[in-house]
Amino acid sequence: MRCISFLAAALLASQTWAADLLSVYRDAQVEDAAYAAAKAQFIAAQEKLPQARALLLPSVNFGAGTHYNSVDTQFNNSAFVSGRRDFYDYNYGINLTQPIYRGQNTATYEQAKVQVKQASTQLAASAQDLMTRVAQGYFDVLLARFNLATIRSQKIAVAQQLEQAKRNFIVGTATITDSRDAQARYDLIVAQELVGENDLEVKQRALEQIVGKPVGRLAGLKTPVSVSAPEPANMDAWVEQAYQSNLQVAFAQQNLEIAAQEIKKADAGHYPTLDAVGSLNEVYANSSAQGIGSDIKAFVVGVQLNVPLYQGGGISSRVREAVAGQERARQDLEGARRAAALQTRTAYLGVTSGLGQTRALRQAVDSSTLQLESTKLGQEVGVRTQVDVLNADQQLAAAQRDLAQAVYNTIVNQLKLKAAVGKLAEADLVGVNVLLREDVQ
Repeated sequence: MRCISFLAAALLASQTWAADLLSVYRDAQVEDAAYAAAKAQFIAAQEKLPQARALLLPSVNFGAGTHYNSVDTQFNNSAFVSGRRDFYDYNYGINLTQPIYRGQNTATYEQAKVQVKQASTQLAASAQDLMTRVAQGYFDVLLARFNLATIRSQKIAVAQQLEQAKRNFIVGTATITDSRDAQARYDLIVAQELVGENDLEVKQRALEQIVGKPVGRLAGLKTPVSVSAPEPANMDAWVEQAYQSNLQVAFAQQNLEIAAQEIKKADAGHYPTLDAVGSLNEVYANSSAQGIGSDIKAFVVGVQLNVPLYQGGGISSRVREAVAGQERARQDLEGARRAAALQTRTAYLGVTSGLGQTRALRQAVDSSTLQLESTKLGQEVGVRTQVDVLNADQQLAAAQRDLAQAVYNTIVNQLKLKAAVGKLAEADLVGVNVLLREDVQ
């Protein structure tokens, strides 16, 4: 295991409890709008299967009605009496249809099974996306706070230099150039502080959008921080795994299966349908055109065949449309595979290069710390100036900032690498969470 470490700057706060990554994620699971929409979509998609199954099951309908009839009839050479008759008739009945063979319904049912599986895949992808968004937002806030704390620390030192330069100019031990240089440094650090405050506000609002409330104080990283290298240490092996288990690839594969069933469903329009039918009806009328009332009960059972002969070319057109849809789904699958490979390679390189960067930056922090100590000692003996001390302090702050950013990015890229191969789980957030401590803001 290769390890990286850095010394994080701490900001003291009056609060005694800090939210950690896991608690922020718990809030996001409840409050994030995108994840809530994905859950609702998943619930809705579950209904596609019973709806499709219903097409294969019997349909039973009950009907009833009553009618007022006014009939004026003239009979010629008939035993029936001509004239006008007003009467009512009443009817009710039950009709049953059981599909025996309908190719469209079978294809629709097979489609629905894939669509339900696809909804589960989409929900899992949304859950992984939520984890990476929360982690990214969390560490973005930590980095913005770290940067702002560093800038404010430098501002204090620059302000002290400015006051000293002004005093030295008044007593004649420094030139106006020294004073103006100090003022320029101070103005620059004030501008940087404003940028840092704005950046922190933006990053906090971005995380707040996910968790649905102000983020408050956040737990920071412990010192030292240990981050493992990818295992296996082979990028092609990770890419191959992404081809097999990346959730967006799985989603596209399921789309291809749905498109294949769409072709079967369209093509089934060429074939006959066969249904078993049955009905039980009763019709009562207190009169008729002949002046005779009736009460008729009928029970009918049989099969019904429907053979499509010509539909104006509509069925063939739908088949061609479905074939084109299948080709689109096939290309979407290829695009998803390529995107998964790129996503995996990007995350893998982000982790491996991040590990290398943090090793180098840790050494840079150590070297810059020694340089600052030497410069301060040189100032005490008169061979270095306050400007030299400030330059050394700024160099150390820049190295610490770059180190913090490298560590945060490496951790997030680890999570993104797991997501790229469809293996990111809450346990991975737990593993990151143990690296945090409450006393760092």
